[in-house]
Amino acid sequence: MKRNIIITLLLIAPLAALLTACGNTPATTTAANTPATANAAASNATASNAAASNTPDTTTVQTLTLTKGRLTTSLSLPGQLLPFQSVDLYAKVDSYVKEMLVDVGSQVRKGQLLATLEAPELQAATDESASLLQTREASWQASKATYDRLYKTSKIPGTVSPNELELALAKTNSDSAALAAARSHYLGAADVQSYLQVRAPFDGVISARNIYPGAYAGPAGKGSSIPLMTLQQQRRLRLVVAIPEAATAYFRDKDTIHFSVQTLPGRVFTATVTRMAGALDLQSRTEQLQMDVVNDNGLLLPGMFAQVDLDLTNSDQQFIVPLSAVTANSKRIFVIRISAGKTEWVTVQKGREADGKVEIYGDLKPGDQLVATATDELKGGTLVKTN
Repeated sequence: MKRNIIITLLLIAPLAALLTACGNTPATTTAANTPATANAAASNATASNAAASNTPDTTTVQTLTLTKGRLTTSLSLPGQLLPFQSVDLYAKVDSYVKEMLVDVGSQVRKGQLLATLEAPELQAATDESASLLQTREASWQASKATYDRLYKTSKIPGTVSPNELELALAKTNSDSAALAAARSHYLGAADVQSYLQVRAPFDGVISARNIYPGAYAGPAGKGSSIPLMTLQQQRRLRLVVAIPEAATAYFRDKDTIHFSVQTLPGRVFTATVTRMAGALDLQSRTEQLQMDVVNDNGLLLPGMFAQVDLDLTNSDQQFIVPLSAVTANSKRIFVIRISAGKTEWVTVQKGREADGKVEIYGDLKPGDQLVATATDELKGGTLVKTN
C-alpha cells in the first residue's frame, strides 16, 4: 500500500511541473511585449505635439468694410418767440400828456401820430427864438444896405475913406454871423417843439399803454420810470434758441428748422436760420440762433415758448460703424483693424450716436477691414480668419 502511494506521487510531480511551465509562458511573453508598446505610444505623442507646435493658432472673426457717410441725429430744444422789433416809447422832453390817440391792440403805421404832449415853456422858448431871428435878420439887412451904398460911393475918388468902408464890411459880416446863430437857435427850438408829438417808428401793434391824458411824461430815467406805450412788430417774429457748444458745428445760415407751440397742438411751423451769434455765451456756454418767422395770420404771439426740433447732419462725410465695432479698455477707445491677416488696435474718438451706429475719428481710411464685434480680449497681432 505504501509502495503504491509513492509511485502515484512520483507520477504526479512531473505532470504538475509540466503544467506550471505551460501556464507561465504567456505571462512571460506579455511582460516582454509591454515596454515596446509603451515606447511606440510615447513616440506617436511626441510627433503629434511637434506637429501642433509648428501650426499657429488662428481665430475666426466677422469683419466689415469701413465706409464714409452722414449720420443724422435730432435735438429738441426750447425756444422763445419774440417780436421782430419792439420799442418802449418815452417823451423826449419834460411835458404833460395832452391826448392819447391809440390804445392797446391798435394797429399803427410808420409815422402815425400816437400821442400829443404839451410843455408851455417850450412854446415860449420857440417864440423867443423866432423874435431873436427877426431882430438879427433886420440888423443884417441894415448893415448890408449901408455897406452897399458906401461901396458904390467909394467908386468916386475922395468921397469915402478906405477905413470907413472896411468898418461897414466888418459890421455886415458880424450881423450875418449873428443871423446864422439866431436861425440855428430857432431851428433847434422848433425841433424840440416837434418832440411834443409821439409818432410810430415802424408798422406794428400797441402792446402796452401806461399813461393817460394829464399825466407827467419825461425822458427815461429823468422823472419817468415807465414808457408811454410799447410798440411791437408782430407780423414777423424772431425765434431765439440757445444751441449747446457741442452742437454748434451742425448749423449754417439759411437752414430750415421745425417747431411747435403748446397752445396749438398738432401744428408744426417752419423757420429759417437768419442770424447766428458767432460766439458762445460765457455763462451758459451756448450760441444764440435766431430764425425769422412769418406771422401774417397772427396765430403766434410774442413771448410764446416753442419746442424746436433740430436735425444735426455733418456737412462732410465721416466714418460710420456699428456700435459693436468700437470697444474700450481703461486706457483708450479703439477699433480692431485686420491687416495682413493680423489684428491691429487703432485708437479712435467717438462722435454722435444714432440707430446703433456711431461716428469715429482716427487713423483710418475707406476700405479698411474692421472686426464687426470688437473686444479687448482679441489682442493686437493675433492671426485671424475672416468670414
